[in-house]
Amino acid sequence: MKRAVVLGALLIVGSLMTAVRAEQGRAGQGGQPAPSAADITVDRIKDNLYVLRGGGGNTVAFLTAGGVVLVDTKLVGWGQPILEKLKELTDRPVTTIINTHTHFDHVGGNPEFPATVEVVAHENTAALMKEMRPITGGPAQPDVFKGGSGPGLAKRTFKDRMTLGKGAERIELRYFGRAHTGGDAWVIFPSLRAMHSGDAFGGKVFPIIDANNGGSGVAYPQTIAKAAALTNIDIVISGHHATTLTMADLKTYGEFIGEFVQTVQAAKKAGRTIEEVVNTWKISERYLNAGYMTPEEYEKLARQPMSARVRANAEVIWSETK
Repeated sequence: MKRAVVLGALLIVGSLMTAVRAEQGRAGQGGQPAPSAADITVDRIKDNLYVLRGGGGNTVAFLTAGGVVLVDTKLVGWGQPILEKLKELTDRPVTTIINTHTHFDHVGGNPEFPATVEVVAHENTAALMKEMRPITGGPAQPDVFKGGSGPGLAKRTFKDRMTLGKGAERIELRYFGRAHTGGDAWVIFPSLRAMHSGDAFGGKVFPIIDANNGGSGVAYPQTIAKAAALTNIDIVISGHHATTLTMADLKTYGEFIGEFVQTVQAAKKAGRTIEEVVNTWKISERYLNAGYMTPEEYEKLARQPMSARVRANAEVIWSETK
């Protein structure tokens, strides 16, 4: 059952590695049908909190008295389908978009929303959105924001924390440091004891450490540990997992990455090579038993050898280790 849940998700790896093809096929290009609201599934998480799945990263819709707050907007071409899907939930307008990080499977739909919608992100993400740099060990990103001058860019930013709304509709934005990128925002809904982790915790899968967009392998475990130390949170909505997860899952993920970091650093200290790390590192039974993807499952979804991602991440950690 655990394996089926993992493979049933459009996880971070598969999303980024196949998103270029999906982006090229948007609006019916390349012989592919244009995305529609029918391609989005909706899970009601709790009260007025929903997850919209499909078309890239998990989008959260938080229905407030004043309108809808969205967290992430999927791939290019999926903004309008999101708006259409929301009509099935509410007649309230979208007032705010929060972007967890700069990758195009999370910000791609931004330009399709009305100009009245306020876009919020960490200050590093706001700067990176203007550049849309290639992803370390992955694809080039489409020019979502037209050279940094198009619609949908974040105009409201925060450094360490920000509060939006009040009372039962309060949202807390936190930044705990570099991880998947240099601007990973954690979005907390205190009254619902829920949190969106973005791709800092994309799911039970080997991470993408995007150093080209500010990510850090060495800092990653510490960043996850800080987030996992938060209290009064029961539900974790990850960037791509097909179900909600828990704070215990988040803690385990930090340990998973930490063990890989230690392996790479020990190899460098011992005078070994990155190639030796790539050829000998394996996911331990502890994590496989917890539902983490096997190399075979990874390769089927990502359409690239697992060794390519191991090498890319090892190179990031190697360069950071003095």
